[in-house]
Amino acid sequence: MSQQIAQPKKSGFAVIVGRSNVGKSTLINNLVGSKVAITSPKPQTTRLPIQGILTAPEGQVVFVDTPGVMQKARDSLTKKLLESVKESLRDVDMILYVVDPTRAIGDEEKFVMRLVENLEIPKILVINKIDVFDAPYLDHYRDLAPKFTDTVEISARTGAHIQTLIEKIFAQLKEGEGAYPDYQLTNVSNERWVAELIREKLFLRLHKEVPYTTHVEVEEIDRRENGTLYIKATIYTTEERYKRMIIGAGGRGIKEIGQSTRNELEVVMNTNVFLDLTVEVDPHWVERL
Repeated sequence: MSQQIAQPKKSGFAVIVGRSNVGKSTLINNLVGSKVAITSPKPQTTRLPIQGILTAPEGQVVFVDTPGVMQKARDSLTKKLLESVKESLRDVDMILYVVDPTRAIGDEEKFVMRLVENLEIPKILVINKIDVFDAPYLDHYRDLAPKFTDTVEISARTGAHIQTLIEKIFAQLKEGEGAYPDYQLTNVSNERWVAELIREKLFLRLHKEVPYTTHVEVEEIDRRENGTLYIKATIYTTEERYKRMIIGAGGRGIKEIGQSTRNELEVVMNTNVFLDLTVEVDPHWVERL
């Protein structure tokens, strides 16, 4: 009887880059198989690089989700986000460059490409949203394939061809041991994950009424004697009028945001949650990032 020889494990860090709203956060959640990055229709919902961890028989990949790149650093927040992306591109093993074929290649896309074109590591072009019927610029992005090590067309929303992408990722990685235990899905702290979840629910409820310049800080997570998980958090915004929008008439807005967050937390954590949520005005919260 022939004895099977175990294949060496592979590992590495793969940074997911692209301009705003191409589906990077949805993709990382689908790759990992669990929600580690927030998603919403608003641009730049990802503030800081978030790491999601995929452990498979082939090895381990640590995915780094980055903020959507905007070409013009219009304010201090955008500048910080761009610096964060550039920092994430250092000392990584692979680039997943995500594009949206429903949008034309413009100056912003070219700016993102310049950030990665001289990096001498494997680069996979990930053409997202193939489930969308009308993708008029699909061939334009396919023409970029020679600039990349490999190309794959996927739908991060439906999960189509995600497994193909995973296979292509492992094919490009070098041999090595994983950086994290097999059971770990992210390196994000509970406080930061809860803060991001609250911010997601805020965006989903308010749509275009409130700008992306809102910030959430979780001050306390504590297990009470009755088993309830107590969470105290504050939403910071830059102006009093935005605070009124978030709170809503009769407090209905903040109540809905809190209830939506609590419902998801209780499902994920399998426990009762009490969310103590307040809203404050702080024009300088960006300086604390």
